[in-house]
Amino acid sequence: MKSIKLGLLGALLMMAQVAQAGEVRVAVAANFTAPMQEIVPLFEQASGHKVSVSFGSTGKFYAQIKQGAPYDAFIAADTRTPKKLDGDGLTVNGSRFVYALGKLVLWSAQPGLVDDKGAVLRKGGYNKLSIGDPKLAVYGTAAQEALEEMGLWKVLQSKLVKGDNITQTYQFAASGNAELGFIALSQITKGGKVGEGSWWIVPAHYYNPIEQSAVMLSSAQDTEATKAFLAFLKGPQAATVIRSYGYELP
Repeated sequence: MKSIKLGLLGALLMMAQVAQAGEVRVAVAANFTAPMQEIVPLFEQASGHKVSVSFGSTGKFYAQIKQGAPYDAFIAADTRTPKKLDGDGLTVNGSRFVYALGKLVLWSAQPGLVDDKGAVLRKGGYNKLSIGDPKLAVYGTAAQEALEEMGLWKVLQSKLVKGDNITQTYQFAASGNAELGFIALSQITKGGKVGEGSWWIVPAHYYNPIEQSAVMLSSAQDTEATKAFLAFLKGPQAATVIRSYGYELP
């Protein structure tokens, strides 16, 4: 009899959790794809909530949110864009925070092509250099700033291949359509180690800090689930994942 009662109690608790479970619709900057794919199941397991994720460029998400796209939270690749949404009255006051500090890297799928000082950019020996479109992708803006710092922005215009977001930029370099690419360090890092190819981590003073911010949108339908997700993003489990992909924490 006691075991039956315990079984019924367990079933009731499970039903209560299902009834309280919510769904969070999240727009996520492309550079944060891999970490987010690890963070989401951790959050779902811990909270019982479900997360629906869309990946893309910060610039395109800004335009979509302005047009009423149904997202609850925005995990951007910068701070400027969430601040613009603040000014547009499209965010929840006080919800914005920096969740990661990004790093720009010059990468090639070819071992030995990129030296540890990025001198390959001046030496030549390559036909195409992929970067994110500076008008859409935050890491593309950083790449432009780095090339301007090196005095190479105008010189290399004929070699540039621009991706709509940093994922497409990486694909250009990974496929060999471009021998070199300015991408996010997180795209070639896992478990704290850089994978294949050759790379140069661009000095931080070559570009403006990439402070990546998250914010809750005023269009959020399930506010409690959204708050829980953003709180989880600030927490220790998410921090471990974020660090493992080469980001620094604020």
